[in-house]
Amino acid sequence: MEKQNLSLLGRKMYIPQMSFCGAKLTAAAFQSIGIQAIPSPDSDGRTLELGSKYLSGDECLPEKVTLGNFLKIIEDHSFEPEKTAFLIPTSGGPCRFGQYQNILKKVLREKGYHQTMVISPTSTDGYEGFGASAQDLFRTSWHAILASDILRKIQLKTRPYELEKGTADEIFNQGLDELSEILATPKLKHKLRLKLLRQCLVKIQKRYQLIPTNYKRDKPLIGIVGEIFCRLNDFSNEFLVNKIEELGGEVWMTDIGEWIWYTNDEQRWRLIRAGKRFSKDMFVAKIKNLILKRDEEFLLKPLRDSFRGYEEPQHVRQVLNYSRPFLPQEGALGEMVLNVGKSIYLQKKGADGVIDISPFSCMNGVVCQTVYPQVSKKYDNFPIRIFYFDGTQIDLDRDVGIFLELAKNYKRKKKTKRVYPKYFD
Repeated sequence: MEKQNLSLLGRKMYIPQMSFCGAKLTAAAFQSIGIQAIPSPDSDGRTLELGSKYLSGDECLPEKVTLGNFLKIIEDHSFEPEKTAFLIPTSGGPCRFGQYQNILKKVLREKGYHQTMVISPTSTDGYEGFGASAQDLFRTSWHAILASDILRKIQLKTRPYELEKGTADEIFNQGLDELSEILATPKLKHKLRLKLLRQCLVKIQKRYQLIPTNYKRDKPLIGIVGEIFCRLNDFSNEFLVNKIEELGGEVWMTDIGEWIWYTNDEQRWRLIRAGKRFSKDMFVAKIKNLILKRDEEFLLKPLRDSFRGYEEPQHVRQVLNYSRPFLPQEGALGEMVLNVGKSIYLQKKGADGVIDISPFSCMNGVVCQTVYPQVSKKYDNFPIRIFYFDGTQIDLDRDVGIFLELAKNYKRKKKTKRVYPKYFD
């Protein structure tokens, strides 16, 4: 694997955009160890056209968008096969996500671009393929995930209440550049990098506090769960978050960090099932979790007051336990378990409805759709709806408008009241 790491020298490595924010900060983490990483291009109609050209039609939308954006790079006149690499993480299990890298490699072979690299860290080996830099890269990437989740959270709890449209996004983009610069700085000790990130996030929060706003308690709070790519990629979900805000709602987006905590907990279960409860592997896993949790707590500590009412679960097992009566983690895996459990968590935090954003035909969405009516009924007819996306236009204005009316009605009669930050009237 060390040879692969060395061969990245002189190459430009493209990172797929789940969200631009996450891709930009992850690229900065790679830059900190000397890899020239940048986000893949923004998606557009050409993305879907190219992705469809090389797929059978049975693949999910995230696969089409990811492949299409990489193909846009290949068709650009400045493309140099021997100086290009594509990062495309993978995982085991039945999800089609595990086939993304294989399809990309097949397309590259057919086009004769054998020199172009495909880098595929898995959900179990992380960044071990990057040799001596793996541990530093893993830790810095975790800081990037935390920073992107926190920055998005600050933006989404402010933007619906701004008086001058566009101000929150302007501050978001400025903050994103500042965080990227910190993450990309090479040879920084993790303790110092974390300190600088926290100072930057506090500074960004103070800028948001200066925005002219009108914090009224009449907006329904809509939780967002679903397939991780589709819910975070604005193009794939047709800018659904913006649509909710335009029609009078506020969004609580499920963060990326939740998936990291879930995979870590699954690792613990695998070790227990393998009879390694008291093994060296378990000890290492627990130490890793302690370090990641400490980093998260450090970044969040000065922001606690402004996040009052928006607290994430203290442990992913809280979400898994909520899901247990409907989809127990021993019999179901991945996002379907998280989506059901997080929907219940959001209801208990005072949300007025939950939207599940899923690609059309996604296994997680299909399973959740059979379970959500039971969840809704148990929790006082809590509104939950799946929005499926396949790259074709749908009438979002109508469907979101109808859902928000259901959420407003639930808000008026719900038993679980929302806790608001002190800055609300």
